[in-house]
Amino acid sequence: MNYRIIAYFIGRILRLEAVFMAPALAISLYQGEHAAATGFLIAMGALLLVGVPWSWKRPENRSFGAREGFVTVGLVWVVVSLFGALPFYFGGGIPSYVDAVFETVSGFTTTGASILTEVESMAMGLLYWRSFTHWLGGMGVLVFLLAIVPMTRGSGASLHLLRAESPGPQVGKLVPKMHQTAKILYGIYVALTLLQIVLLLAGGMPLFDAVTTAFGTAGTGGFAVKNDSMAGYSFYLQTVVTVFMAVFGINFNIFYLLLIREFAKAFFNEELRVYLGIMLGSIALVTVNISHLYPSVREALHHAAFQVSSIMTTTGFATADFNLWPEFSRSLLVLLMVLGACAGSTGGGIKTARLIILFKSVRNEVWKMLHPRSVKLARMDGSILDEGTLYGVNAYMAVYCIIVAVSALLVSFDNFSFETNVTAVFACLNNIGPGLGLVGPMGNYSAFSDFSKLVLTANMLIGRLEIFPILALLMPTTWRRG
Repeated sequence: MNYRIIAYFIGRILRLEAVFMAPALAISLYQGEHAAATGFLIAMGALLLVGVPWSWKRPENRSFGAREGFVTVGLVWVVVSLFGALPFYFGGGIPSYVDAVFETVSGFTTTGASILTEVESMAMGLLYWRSFTHWLGGMGVLVFLLAIVPMTRGSGASLHLLRAESPGPQVGKLVPKMHQTAKILYGIYVALTLLQIVLLLAGGMPLFDAVTTAFGTAGTGGFAVKNDSMAGYSFYLQTVVTVFMAVFGINFNIFYLLLIREFAKAFFNEELRVYLGIMLGSIALVTVNISHLYPSVREALHHAAFQVSSIMTTTGFATADFNLWPEFSRSLLVLLMVLGACAGSTGGGIKTARLIILFKSVRNEVWKMLHPRSVKLARMDGSILDEGTLYGVNAYMAVYCIIVAVSALLVSFDNFSFETNVTAVFACLNNIGPGLGLVGPMGNYSAFSDFSKLVLTANMLIGRLEIFPILALLMPTTWRRG
């Protein structure tokens, strides 16, 4: 294990995090929010105090393997969250440090689960930082570093970091160099974010609201700056958010294919077709199921489309309290929570690609039982799925089920309903935010004990990093030298 190179990368990220806090500090100073400004200054000072010495000199030993990649990614997400919580704590926005860490982890992991009962009274600088954590965490803090700074050449660091941080069963290069791949991904990400901001401004949304809403949509996070989430905005603005939530739930490789005019390969992508098919089918079913609750089918369709897009992409914005919808719609939304968006998107969940691979794996096993001597290969988009990919998906699902069961059992000590406990775990592990019961779209997580909040915080990190980087930190063999 090359500890020095790991510390070097963490130091670089901490320095970047201090820079990222500068706009929020400027907003706080402009608004005269002295407590919030003090919180940011303390946090930035702490980040530089640790980050500068760790990254002052590039280490001579630049060997960087898969083990270093997993450890670096796991530690970075924990450390940036611990430091990122300092402005909320020292700025007076969230008096409890455990609550501040919960809120910050929820931001960086693009979960959107909140302990805040009153959002609009928070300082604007803190609200900006809260939403910006969504945007930064959506594509990944290390992917951002890869996009702007070439890593140690010839070490394989870029590839290992991108694979460990990016959501989905597999990550490949768009272009020969991973540094260029990261640049392309963030270029697309920034362009789509700016386009949404322009469209929101065109609909009359205030600039601050438009920027923070776009951050929450792009990262598929769902932190809003209003107590009623998106319910108070116009149908036009809600429709813009609906469309962009669905867009950011698509694998970013698809957008790259469109840029290089590979239209056929993009439109016939198997995961994209299944993702859109499930989304459109779910919208139709929910619309029919809730049509009696609204004055017109058009209004029912509007809210159904918004909530299905929000839940399936694990964004978590709300225009209505779906906790009050019929049981069929509520149950369908819970299933969509688990499914999530596409691999390679900013969305959470188990990912549509894994669902497809899992289905094909089960189908092949049944075929082998019926035809023991035959050979049937699983394919996706014309390519054969190797045994490693199939095994990885099956292992992921097995560990996923264990984590859900153990986490639900641990939070049950708070003695809330089964519906609240299980959907809270699903909402945090799948990086969605709202669940059902006490944690519904108009509720929050403030009632949970500190112990349960720490369990759910761990769920958010595990879900965002797709389980294995966090589990790697807990294995003694990970830390052995050599």
